[in-house]
Amino acid sequence: MRSLHRGLRPRLMAAFLLLTLLGAVAAAGASYATARNLLLEDAQNGFMNPLVDDVRSYATRLRVPPTQQDLDDFQSSLRSPTVVVFGDLRSRNGPDPRATPAELREAMKSSKTIIWQRRTDAVEPSVIIGIPLLRADGTATGVEVWAWGNLGGPQRAIDSFATAAWVGVSLVLPLALGLALFTARGVLRPVRRLGTAARALGSGRLDTRVDERGSDELSDLARTFNRAAAQLEASQAASRRFVADVSHELRTPLTAMSAVTAVLDEDADSLPEDTAVAARLVSSETRKLTRLVNDLMEISRFDEGRNLLELDEWDISTAVRDSLAARGWTSSVEASLPDGITGRVDRRRLDVIVANLVGNALKHGGAPVRVAVRPGVIEVSDHGPGIPADALPHIFDRFYKADTARARSEGSGLGLAIAWENARLHGGSIEAANAPSGGAVFTLRLPW
Repeated sequence: MRSLHRGLRPRLMAAFLLLTLLGAVAAAGASYATARNLLLEDAQNGFMNPLVDDVRSYATRLRVPPTQQDLDDFQSSLRSPTVVVFGDLRSRNGPDPRATPAELREAMKSSKTIIWQRRTDAVEPSVIIGIPLLRADGTATGVEVWAWGNLGGPQRAIDSFATAAWVGVSLVLPLALGLALFTARGVLRPVRRLGTAARALGSGRLDTRVDERGSDELSDLARTFNRAAAQLEASQAASRRFVADVSHELRTPLTAMSAVTAVLDEDADSLPEDTAVAARLVSSETRKLTRLVNDLMEISRFDEGRNLLELDEWDISTAVRDSLAARGWTSSVEASLPDGITGRVDRRRLDVIVANLVGNALKHGGAPVRVAVRPGVIEVSDHGPGIPADALPHIFDRFYKADTARARSEGSGLGLAIAWENARLHGGSIEAANAPSGGAVFTLRLPW
């Protein structure tokens, strides 16, 4: 599940943080734009409306065409920084009208309404307003009033608001991070439980189930998982019963067949050559079938939990030495069996483990095969080609054979699986590895 932590959780948190950040930035940006427009518009109206009222109030007293004095008097009556222009004449006081953008002056020549433009290219922003004076019939008199209003105060207020908005966005991030962690944990908790259950199911614990709380998609997935696990458990139980029943039914006729083939083996030398070959072949295949049936029955007992330990205190080296001697392997195996290493084990099951590990090394490894006993450990090694890397994870699987060319070998394909089950029943384990110098090494560890 570590991949889950490296992948899904960071993606969920990143997505949540990104959405939160985008939402906060969008909200702050929209608030900033709205506040900016409102502040600038309010400041502009506060400057422009009194000016328009003053211009309209004085316009009724202005003679057209005006004299220089008329323009000066008009300008002095206005409260804002203004200049009054008529053709080439302008009031003596007020800003230079040439500071007005040319396009704005050109637009005033044909305009009958107030025109304005905000400027942000100076040290402080400002607004330029142009007001044409019209006759009663709506025609232009040619008199123009230009005014400059400072927007520095509103702009500073806008900048302060922007700073506050970005500070607010930065404060949202820790809160968003906390919410993202809480949300990711809530989403991933059932996923994590499903992952743990799936690994348990894959390791053979078919009674594994997950909690089905809730009614969301993850709960549906949990229910689907439980149904699949139940069906798999039922299917495997049926398969085990079938194997156990078939093995049991085969055992009786095989016993009779073994007795007959034993007689044939004894009389084979007196039979015609072709008949003797056939008799020996039948005898060999019967032994293989008998071993397979016995192994299947042993595996079935493990699956059903009917195998029990009969523990007693034994000298481990003596037990291993007896196992080798019983099979005539004493001269074929190099043994390091120091006395005085004892342990509480099931002698019969220890014999099965040693026989399967040593027999596997003799058949598929290379000489010399060595057995070494140490406190808590029995190690079986050979000097053969070793175990292929892709076969190591499956070496104790039932019916697994690393070399497909050995599909018709004498073994049942269950020997290492039975050895592993017996080690597990003792509370121990068997590890398979390749030695650096070549060959395979099987290490049995038991809690002696």
